[in-house]
Amino acid sequence: MTHITLVRHGQANTEARDEVSYDRLSELGHQQAAWLGAHLETSGAHHPRVYCGTLTRHIETAAGMGCAEVVQDARLNEMEYFTMSQAMEAQHGLAIPQEREGFIDHLPKVMRAWSADEIKDPPESWSEFEGRTRAVLAEIAAGDGPALVVTSGGFISMAMRQAMGLDSQGMSRIALAIMNTSMHRLFPIGGHLSPVLFNAVPHLDSLDRQYAQTHL
Repeated sequence: MTHITLVRHGQANTEARDEVSYDRLSELGHQQAAWLGAHLETSGAHHPRVYCGTLTRHIETAAGMGCAEVVQDARLNEMEYFTMSQAMEAQHGLAIPQEREGFIDHLPKVMRAWSADEIKDPPESWSEFEGRTRAVLAEIAAGDGPALVVTSGGFISMAMRQAMGLDSQGMSRIALAIMNTSMHRLFPIGGHLSPVLFNAVPHLDSLDRQYAQTHL
């Protein structure tokens, strides 16, 4: 096994309330990706293998980081949170927040209902999301050399849930904390992938860039 560094995409369209509208980087998101790419280059980080999901925000982030050869894999895509939020509103009367702060309470409620199979006809089941996350990470970990994976916050939080044995509410707290273009590393210990890095943004730590430490 080899270690895997997961990267959340840059800031996307924060005003969106549906999957299609959300799936593009903001101007700041492009800048965050460029800063991360420059940091990895100057720090001498070695990632002979680079992967990303097939969503526009994943592809744009990898490109903005300067990654030339990237393997796209749909199993690295995000859960369809907005689609499930619409289903929760229709089926259970849970209103979709209109302000960003409202998602702090909203996301755990959606995750709990999804994990309990209380959302009728979701885009994919909780178990399917679990399965594809586990499968693709196992395949990447079995390859040669450190891997860099550009994906989304929900996927990263599921990976951390599996590594740490968290319940859905613990996963929700992880998901809410993950910053745009943050790095998270899974390292093979005792035959299992264990977290050794979480939410690292060294490329955004300087005083003039702290404004770019975004969660949404």
